[in-house]
Amino acid sequence: MRIEPQDQAVLDHVAAQGDAIVARTIDWANINSGSRNAAGLARMLDVLEAQARRLPDAAVERLATQGATTVADNGAVIPASYADALKIGIRPEAPIQVILTGHYDTVFPADSAFQTVETRPDGALNGPGVADMKGGISVMLAALEAFETHPDKARVGWTVLLSPDEEIGSPASAPLLAELGARGHVGLTYEPALSDGTLAGERKGSGNFHLIVTGKAAHAGRAFHEGANAVAGAAMIAARLHGLNGQREGVTVNVAKIAGGGPLNVVADNAVVRFNVRVPDAQASAWIDETVRAIAAEPPFPGLTLDLHGGMTRAPKPMDASQTALFHAVRDTGELLGQTIAWKPSGGVCEGNNLHAAGLPNVDTLGVVGGEIHSDQEFAWPASFVERAQLSALILCKIASGEIDALKLKQLRLETM
Repeated sequence: MRIEPQDQAVLDHVAAQGDAIVARTIDWANINSGSRNAAGLARMLDVLEAQARRLPDAAVERLATQGATTVADNGAVIPASYADALKIGIRPEAPIQVILTGHYDTVFPADSAFQTVETRPDGALNGPGVADMKGGISVMLAALEAFETHPDKARVGWTVLLSPDEEIGSPASAPLLAELGARGHVGLTYEPALSDGTLAGERKGSGNFHLIVTGKAAHAGRAFHEGANAVAGAAMIAARLHGLNGQREGVTVNVAKIAGGGPLNVVADNAVVRFNVRVPDAQASAWIDETVRAIAAEPPFPGLTLDLHGGMTRAPKPMDASQTALFHAVRDTGELLGQTIAWKPSGGVCEGNNLHAAGLPNVDTLGVVGGEIHSDQEFAWPASFVERAQLSALILCKIASGEIDALKLKQLRLETM
């Protein structure tokens, strides 16, 4: 591969947008759009829709996401609704279809003290979502705008899905991701790269569980033995779950929270155990799911009832033949730009897991270079915005020219399903 004159024109288009790519990221990161902040998500969606409508000839629509249920700390199961996703697309009839995804929610709630972007003394941007992933969305849109000036663009149709719930496991947008993954040929997702620009390759799978423990209330002094202590039962179950660590290579169980109980003189009649599991492969996923359900079927002592909610939310994403071939193509594309592209396994999960499970080979860390995500130290390097947008734009150019064979990549993925 080499950079052709028409490719260079696309890259120059990206470079000319450099200041704007960074500036709008700062504006977006100053809008709190925590996963449970409905007002903030609505505001962010309005802003993104307005930006998307600036893309020439693109169709822009809001897609309703599916409802779900959540488990309250008192054990009540309550319905939950979620914000719309934003779909942007062009040329759905083209022979090659590229799926690009990102999320506009962050982990920072409406009352977080971390609300605005600042520039650190070393030049890095520090702010909520600058890396994860409002910077990534800005990079994605810049690459697409530039690609639309390429003479071979007609060979490639693309669809963008921006979801409101990735940070909480994509409970509402998962069906949309599955549908897009099934019909696309290559996927590009815009989680941030690591601080040195390394990409995430192989990813573990993940599951989120909520176990409701119901006991019987009683006076702690007068009638202690007439009660059944749900908090005590929850603690015993949590210990059983923690004990699964080390039993199978690569499988981890994190007991994140035990909620419930009440006054000190009352035997607790409710508790909720919340935990996350990570697995390296499909066999481990099946094992941990079966094991967790077996634990949830056996109350640790009489008088308790157990009700398990949740399950495996993202399948493992191995470096199969399609993934390996795609990463090599991205590495070769990066070399044309003087960018060294490497990858390594990650225990983290993202929408790339969903897309791969649906049959779509994908690279899911094409966003900006940064780090310390999910903390008030989150940062992104401004120079990486143009670099990463140019990488994505050139990938699209090489897919359009056939130098990255999207149809073959898809076939390789289907052969491993």
